[in-house]
Amino acid sequence: MPLTETSKFLSYVLRHAPESIGVAMDSEGWVSVDELIEKARAAGKRIDPDLLRQVVETNDKKRFTLSEDGASIRAAQGHSIEVDTVGEPVEPPAILFHGTATRFLQSILKQGLKPMGRRHVHLSGDTETARRVGMRYGVPVILRVEAGAMHAEGQPFWQADNGVWLTGAVAPRYLDREVVSGGEGQQ
Repeated sequence: MPLTETSKFLSYVLRHAPESIGVAMDSEGWVSVDELIEKARAAGKRIDPDLLRQVVETNDKKRFTLSEDGASIRAAQGHSIEVDTVGEPVEPPAILFHGTATRFLQSILKQGLKPMGRRHVHLSGDTETARRVGMRYGVPVILRVEAGAMHAEGQPFWQADNGVWLTGAVAPRYLDREVVSGGEGQQ
């Protein structure tokens, strides 16, 4: 199985549907590597430990985490299913960023950011990452999120294994209306 196809398969199983291949997931999203390989093969997907390690190590978004002993794997974030991959809340930087496409901007500025089909809103610590995320959906726009103010008012934040910042909905008042678009004027 090529790397991209394997990564997409793992994203689906580990973030959204472990039951699709009958794999058991614990409350923190961990799955046995041996069981994952066995159940994937039974579902017609040829995965071996080396391919799995290669996907984890080469994924540019660091979507997956292998346990220290290499016996378990989980998705770092982006789940639509109930799992706790983030542990205890932590204090975020004062400003975080959210990348989106220009076509969503007016709605976001009116309604804020919502997790949509996921459990958390995903935020970046830098504008370049946010820009790359926004590019996946069209002409990118980068919003500044006043994470420090949100945290001071009681909003919890977590940081995933891959560095992505996670929180619940972000009200419009926490979104900086000075929008950086397309890659121009980045800070």
